Amino acid sequence: MQPLRQITVIGGGSWATALVKIFSESDITVHWYLRSQQQVDYLQKHGRNSNYLSFLQLNLQKIRPTCSLDEAIKASEDILFAVPSAYLESEISGMEEDLLEGKQLYVSIKGIIPEQDCVPSEFLHRKFDISTNRIIVLAGPCHAEEIAMDRKTFLTIAGNDLGPVQRVADAITSTYLKVICNSDPAGVEYAGILKNVIGISCGIIKGMNYGDNFLAVVVSNAMREVTSFLSASSAHDRDVNDSVYFGDLLVTAYSEYSRNRSFGQMIGRGYSISMAEGKMNMVAEGFPAVKGIYRLARQMDVTMPIVSATYRILYKQASPYNEFRLLENTLR
Repeated sequence: MQPLRQITVIGGGSWATALVKIFSESDITVHWYLRSQQQVDYLQKHGRNSNYLSFLQLNLQKIRPTCSLDEAIKASEDILFAVPSAYLESEISGMEEDLLEGKQLYVSIKGIIPEQDCVPSEFLHRKFDISTNRIIVLAGPCHAEEIAMDRKTFLTIAGNDLGPVQRVADAITSTYLKVICNSDPAGVEYAGILKNVIGISCGIIKGMNYGDNFLAVVVSNAMREVTSFLSASSAHDRDVNDSVYFGDLLVTAYSEYSRNRSFGQMIGRGYSISMAEGKMNMVAEGFPAVKGIYRLARQMDVTMPIVSATYRILYKQASPYNEFRLLENTLR
């Protein structure tokens, strides 16, 4: 197996930018697909992403930006998708089906594909008839902002075949980054989605001025819901106390950098959905994801009171006050 020397990153948000930083600093050439020529020009001139993590100076010697998706994919045998889940389908809608043939795929998208009710790896499998065994998942717990500031971070790389997983892990070299290999890509992918939904719940709680005592109870009960969902969705001998499961949930529930928590906090303070979305310049993946997770939980007959309450608040205009008063009776 050849060492990882170059990779294509599809996505221009803060998380994609953080991943570009990680790979380019590891002496890996990054072919970076950005949506507009204006973004490409700004990056080439200033060495920064004009819209996200704009304070971060990137290593242009190892970055090849382009606004041509075909060009970016043809440039590398390793393709990493890091766009919001709501945009993945439209982003690749015009792509030739054989363009990804023989490529090693990666996903680092923490959301459900709208109207498909499936995770990104499953969507790519259906769209391009690619075995999910050929798709590697990159996950946390980590926030892009702290990666940009070189703060100590654990990055999880998950796949059914540990050979390609180890290949990526061996390629990433950083003093602030520790890479963990994992053999549970389906569980890792779902856990990354679930923690965003729970992050919104925690934000609503803080927005309503509940204290840390109640928040701790909700988080511990939320982890029980995550465990039940993962057990029902995929059989795997996993330890949910590992950082990629429980740690990712904690950082999203408590961190000031969590966009899902920030979104939920505005809802808890009385903002409408449209007002909260208008206040944010980034996508809160948990908002569209809660609809898909709620449907999947019902299909699998998994009881998820916190997820259900959050779904009703966001999509059924239920009162956050009433929902959390009722929720108190189910928590322990």
